[in-house]
Amino acid sequence: QVQLVESGGGLVQAGGSLSLSCAASGRTFSTYAMGWFRQGPGKEREFVAAITWSGRSTYYADSVKGRFAISRDNAKKSVYLQMNSLKPEDTALYYCAAGRSATSRHAYDYDYWGQGTQVTVSS
Repeated sequence: QVQLVESGGGLVQAGGSLSLSCAASGRTFSTYAMGWFRQGPGKEREFVAAITWSGRSTYYADSVKGRFAISRDNAKKSVYLQMNSLKPEDTALYYCAAGRSATSRHAYDYDYWGQGTQVTVSS
């Protein structure tokens, strides 16, 4: 069992940066791949980024590649999402999730979810 709590969201102007954090509880955190998803107004939840349990491999949606960076610290049971060059279309509720495969971009492959943190990018 893994419990996840996101933080770091907020309001930022286009071109700005935000850093999201996701704190996990549970002894098995280091065995899970971790992902970030987002859901914008009137949109379906979509994949943003994922990282393997070891942190050696990362995966990104095309829409954020080169702007966002996912990382993790297993000792701190945390995963992070550094977001740079933010655009208004990045506005969404951002979720972190724990799953068994970082190569999956499907929400149904992730077993545990946080409550989300709101990111709003103004133009």
